[in-house]
Amino acid sequence: METKSQLKTLDLAYVGLAVALLAVCSWISIPTAIPFTMQTFAVFAVVGILGMYRGTLAILVYILLGAVGVPVFAGFSGGIGVLFRNTGGYIMGFLFTALITGAIIKLFGKKVWIMAVAMVLGLLVCYAFGTIWFMVVYARNNGAVGAATALSWCVVPYIIPDLFKIALAIILTKRVGKVL
Repeated sequence: METKSQLKTLDLAYVGLAVALLAVCSWISIPTAIPFTMQTFAVFAVVGILGMYRGTLAILVYILLGAVGVPVFAGFSGGIGVLFRNTGGYIMGFLFTALITGAIIKLFGKKVWIMAVAMVLGLLVCYAFGTIWFMVVYARNNGAVGAATALSWCVVPYIIPDLFKIALAIILTKRVGKVL
């Protein structure tokens, strides 16, 4: 029988491993005209495996580590400035993604279709938050940009790869869930 302190230690270990997974997946980049990382895969896998509370905590720790300068973000970057760039809203959006995805899974269970719906809704929230952030920062630095243009730059090229990442995260969640 595990004691409360053993559970807390185990929770911290899981969160630490999840932060490491987030960092490593951020560094994995598929070089195309628009580079693709595995960040969103890691976000969904972490929430799917650890649940809403531990998953969101891991993502918060990941963002805070990056904010203080630890190079955990894409391209081995870090620092608060990364979060205030055009695409920093997508990183911040990971928190909302975790909360929404985790809450849906917690309420309705870990059936494949429920996880798929939860992760797609979480992704849509991340897209919305990140795109609004992009439009504000871009307008401040370069002039106004329309929603359709921002979506064509920041969302449309990523939809299909992100759906594949969701599928991969669901497979991993189901497989690891059998072990944990």
